[in-house]
Amino acid sequence: MDILDQMRAAIGDTYVLTGADCDGWTRDWTGQYTSTPLAVLRPQTTAQVAAIMRIAQTTRTPVSPVGGNTGLNGGTYTDGGLMLSLDRMNQITIDAKGRTATVGAGVILANLHDAAAQHDLIFPLTFGARGSAMIGGALSTNAGGSNVLRYGNTRDLVMGLETVMADGSIMSLMGALHKDNSGLNLKHLMIGAEGTLGIITSAVVKLAPKPRAYATAMVAVASLDVALSLLQDLQTASGNAVEAFEFMPRAYMQGHAALFPDVRQPLADIHDVTLLIELGATAPRDADPLPDGTVPITALLTDHLMPYLQDDRIADAAIAQNEDQRAKMWAIREAAAEIAFARTPFVDTDIAVALPDVATFLDRMKTRLHALDPDATDLSVAHLGDGNVHYTAYPSRDDPALKSAIKTAVEDEVAALHGSFSAEHGIGVSKLATMQRRKDPTALATMRAIKAALDPHNILNPDKTIPR
Repeated sequence: MDILDQMRAAIGDTYVLTGADCDGWTRDWTGQYTSTPLAVLRPQTTAQVAAIMRIAQTTRTPVSPVGGNTGLNGGTYTDGGLMLSLDRMNQITIDAKGRTATVGAGVILANLHDAAAQHDLIFPLTFGARGSAMIGGALSTNAGGSNVLRYGNTRDLVMGLETVMADGSIMSLMGALHKDNSGLNLKHLMIGAEGTLGIITSAVVKLAPKPRAYATAMVAVASLDVALSLLQDLQTASGNAVEAFEFMPRAYMQGHAALFPDVRQPLADIHDVTLLIELGATAPRDADPLPDGTVPITALLTDHLMPYLQDDRIADAAIAQNEDQRAKMWAIREAAAEIAFARTPFVDTDIAVALPDVATFLDRMKTRLHALDPDATDLSVAHLGDGNVHYTAYPSRDDPALKSAIKTAVEDEVAALHGSFSAEHGIGVSKLATMQRRKDPTALATMRAIKAALDPHNILNPDKTIPR
């Protein structure tokens, strides 16, 4: 039998797509990577994924998993291989007592949010693409998002995992255990591997109590040093209830105003340093309104902003008075990808440094960028609470050598600050050269050894994440 006939026998004719039927999967969100797959496969069960991998192993056919295709680094790209869509594996089971959810890899993040909300719970992972991003992709890239400050990265939210290996065997680590010291942490090995070591098919994830109240504000501060002081003050006063602490510099806010001219900005003017701050309260004492209508968590935020306003460390502030105002503030922050990619050419990076080094990185990059291209501009936005900066440079010409030089400059400055060149978007294709240049050689050798042991024929998402 032809390989596609074998796949049709394994999962059904309807779910083996070829030609124009593949179009919905082949173009990534950025438009930089357009795949030309042999076929797109849409299994519904783990057994079907296992059957696919057994056929692929026998025929030595590459398989690249794909979720919502919202990645930014070409992690789902293939030329002649099979694209394995997990979109039909979208079951959600909530265990409210245990505060866990068992989810298929094809569950859309927003759907999990809605399912958890019915039990007054949340799945804390959230970011702008939550309406199309799928759990399998989030796990495969160890996604971060806006709430890492309080709840951690994806790895911190996963209790159990089911993975189909390259040979079609199934590794089930699906317990909902808070403690399991039975050998190597293979669950964490699979999370962040971008489908190069196995195909994640389902997971048990942690849920958290839904905050009874939020205190959300847009705040313009004098500097990033002031911002970090404010962060520490709020963490101490609230008992680490700060859920998000986002940094939007002047160029970002100007970009938003240009792209969305009809949106009313919360602050009267555009400032060098604008923060989106959110605290979440789960205890009634912090969330239930007082007799005068004041919400304690909002009062706490207001009280701690006041001294900064009085001595001009804060230039302006707006505190959301209702859910509509809160949503509008978040919409400004979550437009980051639209703002960053509204101009071309661009060089997009996703780095992490220690919190006090964010300002140093941005200052150094401005100097380096102008030395390389005096007419270039840049734009950044950051999860300031965890040191993750999304830095985009706009060279004055579409010159591959210039783009490469800019990437190298970013790598240099990140390395000098002992940071990471990849914070939350994964490696995919676009960061392979950076991995080759910058990752510790022994770490690379270890990754290659693991890849060779688990996927000796290199059929699982080849030429991604781990440089040859």
